Amino acid sequence: MTETAVAGGIRVLPPEEARRIAAGEVIDRPAALVREFMDNAIDAGASSVETLIEGGGIRRVEVIDDGSGMGREDLSLCWEAHATSKIRSLADLSTARTLGFRGEALAAAASAARLEILSSADGRDAWLLEAGPGAGARLTQTRRVRGSSVRAIGLFDSIPARKRFLKREAGEGALCRQVFIEKALAFPEREFRFTQDGKLRLFFPAAASYRERFAQMLEGPEGAFLHELGAAGPGFSLAIVAGGPELYRQDRRQQYLFANGRRIQDYALLQAFEYGLAHWFPNGTHPVGAVYLDIDPALADFNVHPAKREARFRDAGALHHAISSALIRYSRDAFPGSAGTPEDAGRGAGESPAGGLFAGGGGGRAGNGSGASGSLAMEALLDRPPAFAPRPGGNAASGEGFPAEGAALAERAAAYDTEGGLRLVGRAFNLFILAERGAVLYLIDQHAAHERLLYDRFLAAPIPRQELLVAIPFETGGGEEDNFLRGRREELSRLGIELECEGGSWRITALPVNWRMEDRKTVEEILRLREAGENMAERWAATLSCHRAVKDGDYLDDTAALALAEAALALPVPRCPHGRPVWKELSREELFRAVRRVG
Repeated sequence: MTETAVAGGIRVLPPEEARRIAAGEVIDRPAALVREFMDNAIDAGASSVETLIEGGGIRRVEVIDDGSGMGREDLSLCWEAHATSKIRSLADLSTARTLGFRGEALAAAASAARLEILSSADGRDAWLLEAGPGAGARLTQTRRVRGSSVRAIGLFDSIPARKRFLKREAGEGALCRQVFIEKALAFPEREFRFTQDGKLRLFFPAAASYRERFAQMLEGPEGAFLHELGAAGPGFSLAIVAGGPELYRQDRRQQYLFANGRRIQDYALLQAFEYGLAHWFPNGTHPVGAVYLDIDPALADFNVHPAKREARFRDAGALHHAISSALIRYSRDAFPGSAGTPEDAGRGAGESPAGGLFAGGGGGRAGNGSGASGSLAMEALLDRPPAFAPRPGGNAASGEGFPAEGAALAERAAAYDTEGGLRLVGRAFNLFILAERGAVLYLIDQHAAHERLLYDRFLAAPIPRQELLVAIPFETGGGEEDNFLRGRREELSRLGIELECEGGSWRITALPVNWRMEDRKTVEEILRLREAGENMAERWAATLSCHRAVKDGDYLDDTAALALAEAALALPVPRCPHGRPVWKELSREELFRAVRRVG
């Protein structure tokens, strides 16, 4: 009987080899360096944090801050394994509020790259620490303003096996950028800069709120559609930033969950965020936003993941309920008549049940004695009123006060007709208009199409308004709201809102035509426009067009349906204000192929 050979007995690895292997648990790619270095800068109380990367962070990651800095003694120890100023014993974990606490990051970085730390605690004397794989540390005296610069050069140069598994520079750079954004989102009161290969890519000046910081991250007019609200429970408080129905995504990549300043992954709490907004985002779309949880450290365990990406909560159910119920209450108040409970989620985005924000003006559903929707004639549709292009042989129509837009639509519709007339085929599911031209069938979402037409028109000219028989008096909450109303009264007038101020009291004397909202909600809607900043007109136009547009189930007569179809196909931007496509086309060839028929 032959004896099986044994590869070798148990032995203790040399300390340097052990450190280099374990480094991968904490520093597995450049983004981990960004995360750990930024955590240290934030823990040091920095008001300004700059992150610089080269070569996707593989060649260099550097974080510069104006925090408390370190003296010579602290700097000489900071790179040693488990050297930390955050805790003194295991018991301190139950009270620690810092982002880092284990003392692993700098030691792991020094085992995976050349580490340089330049730091000063007093703004005069400074020390430069240099350390790296297989080498000791060297300290050199120099000068620097108060704060620290931490730099890692040549990640995994000494560990080729790990370096081979990194992504290309562009991919690693994108991951570094995402980590930077996550850190910046969690601390809006601080200034952040991100420089990549010598170019400033992102700059987030200090912001007054989570909502303002999230709007900076979106980098565009979408920030006007963000809302911020709060909630609280035993041992915790919540701040929630949520995009309204005007913002939606096909995935969940712009949903964030932060606990005591660190981003974590928790499916149940993110599910609560979506559940609370379900009626705003039907049909597989997802909201954008962030949940900021501030919780007593004794009620959470942040030491369950090497990179602290997960947490365990003592009462996760209470957190779930607080998030979802706060969002349900807020959305119901923010959009009366269209926001309900998650059971309403089957209703299309932007659609509202009868008796919503607008009533009258041809927008009601006329009963026919059988419970079916009544017919909206062309006149009633125009009374909402959109501006439609003329049908060949039909009557031209444009909303009063908007002749230029009506003419433009007419020209675009006429251009379409050079290819052959558009023919009404029918309707589907009480929502889609079916029309054909030549060898193409068009499925037109009547709500989205009407909504886009109204939205474009509301932005093109002053919104028609009606004088109120009885003015609506109200008081503001203070100086900021007063300054907003006084400073932007002319813009509000173009939006159909007329205001008067007598002493310290305000009165609403005119509102957009067919406005049907109770006084208290009217005041709230107007004051909420302050959050939209420079995008106030877009925010108001989206609100008006959403509620004035024809709804799912509104039946248009043939004349109105065909006019709406022609105008929809002539739209320069065939998407509703919420981003949904207005129409879809199917060619004769595609349909024939679908049923395996030779055309």
